[in-house]
Amino acid sequence: MFRGVSVLSLDAKGRIAMPTRYRQPLMEGCEARLVVTVDPDDCLLIYPEPEWQEIETKVMRLPTLHPQNRRLQRVLVGHATECEMDGQGRILIPPPLRTFAKLEKRVVLIGQGNKFELWDEQRWNDGCQEWMNQGPLDADSLTPELQQLSL
Repeated sequence: MFRGVSVLSLDAKGRIAMPTRYRQPLMEGCEARLVVTVDPDDCLLIYPEPEWQEIETKVMRLPTLHPQNRRLQRVLVGHATECEMDGQGRILIPPPLRTFAKLEKRVVLIGQGNKFELWDEQRWNDGCQEWMNQGPLDADSLTPELQQLSL
């Protein structure tokens, strides 16, 4: 499980160094093979390859005659790019994906269980502030799954 927030820097070639605490699990769990794709929230998603394969299979099994299914397939699978962590624990974020997520020098890697999100630092900070300013969750607007959750 990946969790936590890490502030990182993109180097001149567009690489990020994965935090040390994730390197060994990624080496063991997916032989350092990752898949990077876009997220509708204008960030990037980074999956260990086995996790991505499950997602990709589910997405590609969706009926293609439904426009939302086709859009999701085009966006997620169409942008999916295989990346391999090098010996120093770095991964290269391809230029089109860096452009999509508006990644500059400072980025934030967010552990999300089976995957990571990669955000531009300022956009992440702005988003966090916006989410916090939305106030407490209204019980009437919660999904059924959230209504059953106890924290």
